[in-house]
Amino acid sequence: MKENIQNPVYFVGAGPGDPELITVRGRRLLDQADVVVFAGSLVNPVLLKGLRAEIHDSSGMDLDRVIQVMSGAQQQGKKVVRLHTGDPSIYGAIREQMKRLNGLGIPYCVVPGVTSAAASAASIKRELTCPGISQTVIFTRRAGRTPVPRGEEIKALSQHQATMCIFLSIAMIEELAEELISGGYPPRTPVAVVEKASWPDEKIIEGTIEDIASRVKAAGIKKTAMIMVGRVLSMEGGRDSNLYHPEFHHGYRKARD
Repeated sequence: MKENIQNPVYFVGAGPGDPELITVRGRRLLDQADVVVFAGSLVNPVLLKGLRAEIHDSSGMDLDRVIQVMSGAQQQGKKVVRLHTGDPSIYGAIREQMKRLNGLGIPYCVVPGVTSAAASAASIKRELTCPGISQTVIFTRRAGRTPVPRGEEIKALSQHQATMCIFLSIAMIEELAEELISGGYPPRTPVAVVEKASWPDEKIIEGTIEDIASRVKAAGIKKTAMIMVGRVLSMEGGRDSNLYHPEFHHGYRKARD
């Protein structure tokens, strides 16, 4: 994340919604920007208040137009920020933008953000890993208008019994639940759904795989929601980490006699 590149375009993660969850670096770059292209349907507009920048909402723009705005401004010597929701490395669609900028010889930097998965875990006050239960977290989505590669279907991934954070799939919650069970999760496996994590109107629904679809429908949740699945959500079972165990020693602490 070096900033000594001459006038790069900055891809900045805006965080999940709460304007205080953008990084300090991301906030500084926004305040200094001459041009901001933001994901209008997802980024909290509060982040844009008071900016001196020329602002473009990318929700109505295609890739050609986004690149045209960013490259044109950068070539005029302006500081450009491309503001994405959450962390831009996860379902951020920045790969194709970076490839276009590579082709134009335009430098860029990526500033990470707080992903909605982390914000959702914080909202329900859970750790997504636990010794003896799950040491793996899978970030994925159900196939819809965008297919998934063979072997990455929900049913196939369910065989691992790991903690799963499922993006962009709430509209298919009934089919998703069926695939989780047919893949190997017990029907009573805990599930949490967090709509608009960290926003003022955040909504949390908890249940099990077998009843989560009906709970989500009753709550009227149709989009912008994270689905988390796994035994770790129950806060039962497993064991404590070795990290602070009195009989466990490491380079900074001796084991208790």
